[in-house]
Amino acid sequence: MNNQQIIDWLLEGDVSIQYQVWRDLLDADKKNLQARITNEGWGMKILSKRNSDRHWGDKFYQPKWISTHYTLLDLRNLNLPSNNETVQETIELILKNNMAYDGGIRLGPSTAKNSDVCVNGMFLNYASYFKIPEKKLHCIIDCILNEIMPDGGFNCRTTRSGAKHSSLHSTLSVLEGFTEFQKTGFTYRKKEISDAIKTGVEFILMHRLFLSDHTGQIIDKNFLKLTYPCRWKYDILRAMDYFQYAGIKWDNRMTEALAHLNKKQNKEGTWNVHAAHSGQVHVIMEKAGETK
Repeated sequence: MNNQQIIDWLLEGDVSIQYQVWRDLLDADKKNLQARITNEGWGMKILSKRNSDRHWGDKFYQPKWISTHYTLLDLRNLNLPSNNETVQETIELILKNNMAYDGGIRLGPSTAKNSDVCVNGMFLNYASYFKIPEKKLHCIIDCILNEIMPDGGFNCRTTRSGAKHSSLHSTLSVLEGFTEFQKTGFTYRKKEISDAIKTGVEFILMHRLFLSDHTGQIIDKNFLKLTYPCRWKYDILRAMDYFQYAGIKWDNRMTEALAHLNKKQNKEGTWNVHAAHSGQVHVIMEKAGETK
């Protein structure tokens, strides 16, 4: 397929995909198309799974992947309209009932003291996207910035078993959250956030997106898989998608990851999706082996 045929094929997909194709490939932000995500396809199906207690699954973090947390992340990534009152109501409920002593979001009743920096980054991402008032997110920002590591990234194990080296998983989740916070127009601790974005990006680039900075070997073969939804898990496509969204300029240290993605491309210009991360889902978006 040529480029136009691929675009035409993508525009036959779910309305959320149609919206992203127009926005990212055709440079047209079609708000009327985005509004349909609420009432059609994957967005509508996921919204319909909300319980009478205003949560999905079993409250905030259980079970994966139908918990409130991962459902809200899905809805953000599907580009549900950011003024959706149903989603805003649930996020406000989380801020009221799920705060840890360190200022972040606690995963459950047994984790009242320390939050998880990876979850805080994801929460900041969708809470900022859905335009929760900035002041209510200040404690999340404070909590995350307290977790920055000497190598410039983040690691959720700092509040559990301890960590001496940042994690690509956690760092990318935080970068997505910080970037969405600033894209929304929020300015709290702006310079510190901007500096943390720079060091976090450098941490990923230092690893050429998937290689050890010490040995040059692949850190984890799962980083090379094309799985969606990504959940909390890092992969090179998610990283490169973040780079384009954040407006990060091309860096030659992206070359090897891009070459790997190009190598996986089918002759007709598509890619096959890999097996989904195991767990319950509200809706199967794509099946393993199908093109994406």
